[in-house]
Amino acid sequence: MIALACDHTALEMKQGIKDLLDEMGLEYRDYGTHTPESCDYPRFGYRAAKAVADGVCDRAIILCGTGEGIGMAASKVKGTRVCIASDAYSAELSKRHNNANVLAMGARVLGVEAAKQIARAWLTASFEGGRHQRRIDMIAAIENGTFEDQED
Repeated sequence: MIALACDHTALEMKQGIKDLLDEMGLEYRDYGTHTPESCDYPRFGYRAAKAVADGVCDRAIILCGTGEGIGMAASKVKGTRVCIASDAYSAELSKRHNNANVLAMGARVLGVEAAKQIARAWLTASFEGGRHQRRIDMIAAIENGTFEDQED
């Protein structure tokens, strides 16, 4: 299950992502917003990220004007690894190397078709594990306050 969320600037893009998910046969849950009225993106980024952190959804795609604000908000939810992407290569590698579980994009930065291409690259990529897992474990330790930096 994929959590979807956006602010008022990204309603059209969210519909395009829904169309992509339907085409790919992937289930999703829409955490809003549902109207073009001005709203606060942290609320919606939080809802989608919390669904991922709580195990209700496996991953999330979140959208705002640039992807930056909603991505920053979502990254504050413990257990999320957020990728803010404007290209397919970065999105793919965020999954392959960082096992990103939240993808953020910007409706004022990207067109709907570009966002769909980026989302498809992210959704179809697989985590490679290996040395990358060690780095994810380090990120989790930083998040948990247990990271011990060592001299190189």
